[in-house]
Amino acid sequence: MGEEIDKGATEPRHTTRLIRLPEVQHRVGLGRSTIYRWMAEGKFPKPVQLGGYAVAWAEDEVDSWVECRLQR
Repeated sequence: MGEEIDKGATEPRHTTRLIRLPEVQHRVGLGRSTIYRWMAEGKFPKPVQLGGYAVAWAEDEVDSWVECRLQR
């Protein structure tokens, strides 16, 4: 039962947190329409499909996008 742990693993497992649109908007300071327009233009990370119409963004990708903007 449960998941076996690899005792020989040297690196901790990295879990990607998924964040929904309201949190993405808060983090990047952009509105919904701008986020979706920039996604279509390839300027913003695309979300993953959760099921039905529900989507979420990988927190790492959004954080990396913000970091790139801060380094300009």
